[in-house]
Amino acid sequence: MGGDEMKSNISTYQNAVEIIKTAILQSQARAAKAINQEQLSLYYGIGRYVSENTRNKKWGDGAIEVISNLLRQELPGLRGFSARSIRNMRAFYEEWRIIETHNFADTSAKINNSSLPFSDSEIHQLELVNLPDFPLKEFLSISFSHHIAILTKAKAYEERVFYIKYADTYKASVDGLEKVMKQNLFLHQDNLPNNFIATIPDYKKAYRAISMFKDEYLLDFINVEELGMHDEDIDERVIENNIVHNIKNFIMTFGKGFCFIGNQVHFDKLGHDHWIDILFFNRDLNRTVVFELKNGDFKVAYLAQLSSYLRILNDDDRRAHEEAPIGIILCKNADKTYAEYIMQDFRQPMGVATYKTVDEINPELLKVLPPKEELQRLFDQYNKKEDKK
Repeated sequence: MGGDEMKSNISTYQNAVEIIKTAILQSQARAAKAINQEQLSLYYGIGRYVSENTRNKKWGDGAIEVISNLLRQELPGLRGFSARSIRNMRAFYEEWRIIETHNFADTSAKINNSSLPFSDSEIHQLELVNLPDFPLKEFLSISFSHHIAILTKAKAYEERVFYIKYADTYKASVDGLEKVMKQNLFLHQDNLPNNFIATIPDYKKAYRAISMFKDEYLLDFINVEELGMHDEDIDERVIENNIVHNIKNFIMTFGKGFCFIGNQVHFDKLGHDHWIDILFFNRDLNRTVVFELKNGDFKVAYLAQLSSYLRILNDDDRRAHEEAPIGIILCKNADKTYAEYIMQDFRQPMGVATYKTVDEINPELLKVLPPKEELQRLFDQYNKKEDKK
């Protein structure tokens, strides 16, 4: 076999490997999805069964603990059926039975197996079909642990639906989901003061850009002990350095599709220097995104500064296939109604968001964040690296 033929065969085999690997991964994903749906359906059915027998006092006090212990004796090695888990199944059913009641009738699938030692009407597994305005695919795609986190932290129906969609879209871990719920992402969605509708011709793209940003962010990695000790410009550089050092956290804070380009990105325009604080590219929006950091109240002058950056990026940096860049002023405080009013006369798409640091957070949230000593250590490490450059 000649060298060229060998190379051709290797290329063919590599292509075959990719095709087979893709098929395997897709099959595994479908299997995992099916298992998750079956588990949710089972837990819902068990939750219904337990609810019907505990809420009407058919079972005595402590029944759930006894049943949990007996189950684990009957099925050694069984996991996920502690008394707490069974109560969570009951809560899962009780909180979501409203879907069945309000949207459709008698669509629950019953376990129907003559070998089972109980009536087929005792445990009904959930089977939701074509519910109007309900994210069924997302509901069935996230884990039971995600559902319990949502039921625990979110009380309103609309809020729960929002976090179900979020968990599915961003493939969020349970810890990650709990964090955004503590940040009240639901309340801050689509509230960003902006001029996107006026400056982005395609209304669908404009609304997509609006949905990408919140009006307030939690920058829990900012070293607050360094703030307020210097003038405003130095404070802004402290914030920027912390963001760069924690760039992964920053990207996760802002959401899906952000790719870091750089900080203090320099552009020379007609002999004038311009330095962009933080520059990203967002794959979902197909746009560069400028973040201009301000450690203080919103000022109208910030819009002019941001507008100049966007104009330069649009003229000198934008690729042919890209959409026009977007700019976000990230400041400490803002009269958001006033900011949105003023920015309507600017031709570049921009918005104004505010941020909170760790010292302004509810004490309960502080318990889950790194201690200030750890933040200080990270900051010191970053400064040492900078000094060596």
